[in-house]
Amino acid sequence: MCGILAVFGCVDNSQAKRSRIIELSRRLRHRGPDWSGLHCYDDCYLAHQRLAIIDPASGDQPLYNEDKTVVVTVNGEIYNHKELREKLTSHQFRTGSDCEVIAHLYEEYGEDFVHMLDGMFSFVLLDTRNKTFIAARDAIGITPLYMGWGLDGSVWFASEMKALSDDCERFVSFLPGHIYSSKEGSLQRWYNPTWYTEEVPSTPYDPLYLREAFEKAVTKRLMTDVPFGVLLSGGLDSSLVASVASRKMAELAAACQWGTQLHTFCVGLKGSPDLRAAREVADYLHTRHHEFHFTVQEGIDALEEVIYHIETYDVTTIRASTPMFLMSRKIKSLGVKMVLSGEGSDEIFGGYLYFHKAPNKEELHKETCRKIKALHLYDCLRANKSTSAWGLEARVPFLDKEFINVAMNIDPEWKMIRPDLGRIEKWILRNAFDDEKNPYLPKHILYRQKEQFSDGVGYSWIDGLKDHANNQVTDAMLVNASFVYPENTPTTKEAYYYRTIFEKFFPKNAARATVPGGPSVACSTAKAVEWDAAWSKNLDPSGRAATGVHDSAYEDAAKTPSAMNGA
Repeated sequence: MCGILAVFGCVDNSQAKRSRIIELSRRLRHRGPDWSGLHCYDDCYLAHQRLAIIDPASGDQPLYNEDKTVVVTVNGEIYNHKELREKLTSHQFRTGSDCEVIAHLYEEYGEDFVHMLDGMFSFVLLDTRNKTFIAARDAIGITPLYMGWGLDGSVWFASEMKALSDDCERFVSFLPGHIYSSKEGSLQRWYNPTWYTEEVPSTPYDPLYLREAFEKAVTKRLMTDVPFGVLLSGGLDSSLVASVASRKMAELAAACQWGTQLHTFCVGLKGSPDLRAAREVADYLHTRHHEFHFTVQEGIDALEEVIYHIETYDVTTIRASTPMFLMSRKIKSLGVKMVLSGEGSDEIFGGYLYFHKAPNKEELHKETCRKIKALHLYDCLRANKSTSAWGLEARVPFLDKEFINVAMNIDPEWKMIRPDLGRIEKWILRNAFDDEKNPYLPKHILYRQKEQFSDGVGYSWIDGLKDHANNQVTDAMLVNASFVYPENTPTTKEAYYYRTIFEKFFPKNAARATVPGGPSVACSTAKAVEWDAAWSKNLDPSGRAATGVHDSAYEDAAKTPSAMNGA
């Protein structure tokens, strides 16, 4: 991951303004500690903080076309850059960077080229010949991007809110799958898959086709010139990523430099479910496994720093981001710069435990569509910013464009949880990798029940957070929360506590409006809360809130915290 900042139409284009842009860009240096770049043209500025993954020696940004009339600053990876270069044989490339193709694609095709990119990306491009610019974000919003407006009429773009919040009167999260054109003066959606309409598909389930699509998604994300590994929680999703990656290691060009043994990483409280399961998977796959421990107090001590980096006050995101943030620091200390992670599977396949209550396949499919569309506000934000805080890049194979198309075109009847037929959550994914002759994973891991990351690192983590918040927030503070925070009013002491920290760093109305709200149970959307009348009385994002579903579900209000911790 890198950090980008771009400003257009500044009234003041003096040396003082240049210095201000450099100062703001430095707020993103954690994302890209390897190099800083800045291009100035009249009242336009494109700044870049680079994390070097591909072509570390010559791929510094901003990047250019042949005569430097087209300038681009990019955050992300373009996995099909070699194929795209073959279509651009008349162009001269200056670097081996995967992102340089963007400047040349623009030259060749104008603004209508973003759909050709296969990867995760946010970029801003300036055409100095007519002083127009475009900005675009990948299909799902794996990489973050914000857009803002200054009182002087300037337009701003940045990878994180902290780089523009002080200088913009208003700013928003840039919509995934969209492009902004200064010629048009508006956002247009470039990503238009069939599932986006939420129309229920009818394609029959083909387990081998689904498996092959996922293997391709993992393989293309092994493109790297630096050491890498896999975040392994021991759950289904990360275990499948690790299993496929470990099978491909010997074929990698990078293997001759970094070796053929896959590195895997896990974090948790001592004795947590994830640590046990991850160790078992790592032993089965023969990976070089790294296990990191943290205490509840260490997590609590990191909360302010975590919220500053991830830029949200959403309870679920903060709970899960904290252990990931702590783990990322340890991983980076080992010299690793890129990891693969398992985000996105639960949204695509209806893997969260509340999907047990989906009334029919139509409702299940619509909920998966809603969940995917909102990923940029939750799991993508967490995975990207928690890792980028320490200059670590996270890649997510489940959110591959082609894999999503394959998975979301399957008749959702196959995703319905049917105990009478032996189908638990994500059965179609589990079944696709249930290979008796050449098993990917042990059976009990392949069919392990879903654990949300914030639960799997240790149930006492969430209980410890709640206890800490209860000590920081009084009953009177919560009673008056609607007057202090009329937008997205916190309804629990934990939510109130996170909100106070967020407001300290990001006090503007525009900042708080970038965070979604609404009722949720076990990570559901507000609409899915309607599936079970009892859920409205137990609105907690933990998977254990799915009463009657999770093996360690909250049983009743009288159950003691210590008893829940031992579940």
